[in-house]
Amino acid sequence: MSALSQSAGKTLAEVFLPAAEEIRGVLEPTGYRILVCIPKLDSQLRNGLYQPDERRALEETASLVAQVIALGPTAYQDPERFPQGAWCKPGDFIMMRAYSGTRFKRVGCPYEYRLINDDTVEAVLRDNDPTEVERV
Repeated sequence: MSALSQSAGKTLAEVFLPAAEEIRGVLEPTGYRILVCIPKLDSQLRNGLYQPDERRALEETASLVAQVIALGPTAYQDPERFPQGAWCKPGDFIMMRAYSGTRFKRVGCPYEYRLINDDTVEAVLRDNDPTEVERV
């Protein structure tokens, strides 16, 4: 696990999830949708180089990694499509297709959220550390 993945003895999943879950007071995903949060990582310096705000915003829009906040009631419930059950659970950091889902922000909140389809999840990060992967 990277040094960035721990904050006061907590993993990034434990740090991001409580703050990101505040959206659940506003909405819950329906059907087979999954509510995810795009983590805000300190990426102003990438490989020692300064990244302008515009560049960071573009990378956030094309994000491949998100944290699962909530699953809709029928997500992963189709036994023919998902014979081994759910691919992820709330708190997991997942890899998804770039630009996927319905993007939105809650007024006054710094996070970007997305509603994605259950079959959009392509991987679960084993160490639950979003700093271990980056968009190429």
